[in-house]
Amino acid sequence: MRMRLLLLGGGNALGQALLHQGAEEDIGFLAPRPPDGGWDAASLTRLLDDTRPDALINLAYYFDWFQAEAVSEERLATQERAVERLAELCQHHGIILLQPSSYRVFDGARATAYSEKDEQIPLGLRGQALWRVEQSVRAACPRHVLVRFGWLLDESPGGLIDRFLKRAERHAELRLADDRRGNPTPVDDAARVLIAVLKQLDCEAPLWGTYHYGGHEATTALALGQAIIEVGRTYRPALVDEVLPQPHAARPDAAEEPQHAVLACRKILNTFGIKPRAWRAGLPAVLERYYRHA
Repeated sequence: MRMRLLLLGGGNALGQALLHQGAEEDIGFLAPRPPDGGWDAASLTRLLDDTRPDALINLAYYFDWFQAEAVSEERLATQERAVERLAELCQHHGIILLQPSSYRVFDGARATAYSEKDEQIPLGLRGQALWRVEQSVRAACPRHVLVRFGWLLDESPGGLIDRFLKRAERHAELRLADDRRGNPTPVDDAARVLIAVLKQLDCEAPLWGTYHYGGHEATTALALGQAIIEVGRTYRPALVDEVLPQPHAARPDAAEEPQHAVLACRKILNTFGIKPRAWRAGLPAVLERYYRHA
């Protein structure tokens, strides 16, 4: 690859998957360790002044945006300001910005899949913060690619799968929404998508804009939980016996989590040639890593 690539967030699950897949294809990343307090506007300014990459992949806040159970308003506001500064710096130095986002920018009120053209009406603090991040990136850095991902699945301690499996070890039964839908997306698949985008950008293709990606076969939260338990029993036979249906409206996170979060992925296929992969095929690798490090 001709471009010099800077990766923020190389230590989190998606960053690690990106580094691993990049190494397999002889694609190298400069992945600096974050300051003790995390990346902020001042430290990002110094970093880009020193490194001057051709493209920057911003996964600095991956866990908070995609895996954490909750994030404080103050923490999200600090991250928003940092991304706004990052976008300004990328524009100033002529750096391409590759920025992940989420299905959370939609309110989940429609039952059909969301396209990139649909109106964003985010629920909750995290969805609203991601919506503002998208706006600041578009306004400050025209040479950007925003990729909105579906339900990202990884082995992060404290992440979505970790929290679910720990409950599955403690309780005789669990309940999940059978009327909440989305695109499960193993982290390895998300990394594959980012690598594919970078390859096209390395060919100087001006494919700026917003794209959707989620694993093939939209499903319910209930069916996803049942699939995780089925694979998890390979490692922990005593996991919960039953995962039972519950209405979305009865879930404790119903006010913040979109009920319908299915993403239409036609644009990323037509533009980059990226085909969705079946999330069920990628789930065993995620759980193998989870239990190996547990």
